[in-house]
Amino acid sequence: MSAVRRAVEFLFTRVLRSRLGIAIGIAVLVFGIIGAAQLVSGPGDSTSGLSNRPSRPITTVAPTTGDDGAFSTGAPPSPITRPGDLTPEQTAARFVTAWLGKPGITAERWQEGLHSLSTPALIDKLAGVDPSGVPAGQVDGKVTLRPRAENFVEVLVPLDTGRLRLELVAPDGRWLVDTVDWEQK
Repeated sequence: MSAVRRAVEFLFTRVLRSRLGIAIGIAVLVFGIIGAAQLVSGPGDSTSGLSNRPSRPITTVAPTTGDDGAFSTGAPPSPITRPGDLTPEQTAARFVTAWLGKPGITAERWQEGLHSLSTPALIDKLAGVDPSGVPAGQVDGKVTLRPRAENFVEVLVPLDTGRLRLELVAPDGRWLVDTVDWEQK
C-alpha cells in the first residue's frame, strides 16, 4: 500500500469522523465560500457603505432658505396672564418662599404650600418629599425671568447654596410651576 493511499484512508476513516475533523472541514468550507465570493465580486468601492463619513454636513434644507428651526431670532413673546391672576414673577416668588419653607415644617404643610402653585404633574413628583432634604437656604441675588413663549417661562433663582430653576406654564392663563431643577454651587 502506498503512503498516499494510507493518508487518504486515515483522513476518511479517522480524522473526518472525529469532532475536530468535522470542525476543521466546516471552517475550510466557510473560508472557501468567503474567498470565492470576494473573488467574484471584484474590488470593493471604498466610497460606498455605512462606514464612511460624509465630507460635509448632511442638510435637508438649503442653507439660504429662511428660518427652518424651532428657535427664532426675534424676541420671545411676552407672557400672557389672565386678569386678576398672578404674573409669572409673582408665582415664582411665592413658590420659592414655599419651597424654602421654615425650619421644622412638616412634609404635609410644606406640600400644601406648594400645591396651589404647582401643576398636578409636579404635585405627583413631590409626593413624599421631605422638606428637610431640600438643598436650599435663602435667595442670594436677582431672580431672572426668561420668557420662552406666551404660556411658558423659565425662572432662575440664585440661592446661597446653588441655583433653583423653575419652568412655569400657563395653558389657560394661570401660571403654575411645572418643573423644579436644582444646580448646586
